[in-house]
Amino acid sequence: MQDPFRSAAVKGDICEPHFIKQLFETEKIDIVLHFAAQTHVDLSFWHALEFKYVNVYGTHVLVTAAYEASVEKFVYVSTDEVYGGSSDEEFDESSPKRPTNPYASSKAAAECFVQSYWERYQFPVVITRSSNVYGPHQYPEKVIPKFISLLQQNRKCCIHGSGLQKRNFLYATDVVEAFLTVLKEGKPGEIYNIGTNFEMSITQLAKELIQLIKKTNSESEVEHWVDYVKDRPTNDIRYPMKSEKMHSLGWRPKVPWKEGIKKTIEWYRENFHNWKNVEKALEPFPVTQPFMHIDIS
Repeated sequence: MQDPFRSAAVKGDICEPHFIKQLFETEKIDIVLHFAAQTHVDLSFWHALEFKYVNVYGTHVLVTAAYEASVEKFVYVSTDEVYGGSSDEEFDESSPKRPTNPYASSKAAAECFVQSYWERYQFPVVITRSSNVYGPHQYPEKVIPKFISLLQQNRKCCIHGSGLQKRNFLYATDVVEAFLTVLKEGKPGEIYNIGTNFEMSITQLAKELIQLIKKTNSESEVEHWVDYVKDRPTNDIRYPMKSEKMHSLGWRPKVPWKEGIKKTIEWYRENFHNWKNVEKALEPFPVTQPFMHIDIS
């Protein structure tokens, strides 16, 4: 008899149909939380086809295999960026998708593949769209760990454009609780925004991290640690979301910003050196690699 509590880490590629099909057959998977994706917005402008391949084709492979294996629930983890930017309108789950970069476009297209399995087969899929996540262990290409790591190395925060763009930040454990709630209470065929009212501009974020890490006392001291660089091709101003649908399931974010950012700073102070070949992640813009060969035959 198979141990129902057995855990296993299996390394593989979601874009390989034969591997994925075999994985479902041998591991007897009941529930899928699909996080796998290419995620860096800046890099997506350089490697749009690769993002489409991994995020759209990979999702198609995975949801097809899950359907054929009669999985009990398939949760697709999407992003608030599928809505596009907004200066004042708050997005709910019925708001139209208007992605403005290749990453968000690939996630929106993948959503359509997943949703089609509910519409056609009543396969129990659920889609989530979350705000920016931060916390320990996040790769330093993302804005919060990048700024923290730069400052801890006595380097300046690199801000794209004006820095007036605002983002909503959710601590990692709050997002974990949201996914556990969706697994237990989420209804098949539904979409859930996982958002927070806590919002901060990128400039404000940089200045707060500078004050916390460098113990600055004046505005001029803060400005010394800021370096404004050219903006990305598109940089949405805000992604405000309504999350009442998640609230109705019993979930709300719990970790205050001051507590979450303190834990995050401490983790990078103690663990940044463990990252391998991470310097390229701290550059203002992605250090691109040769485009990978794609063969979907």
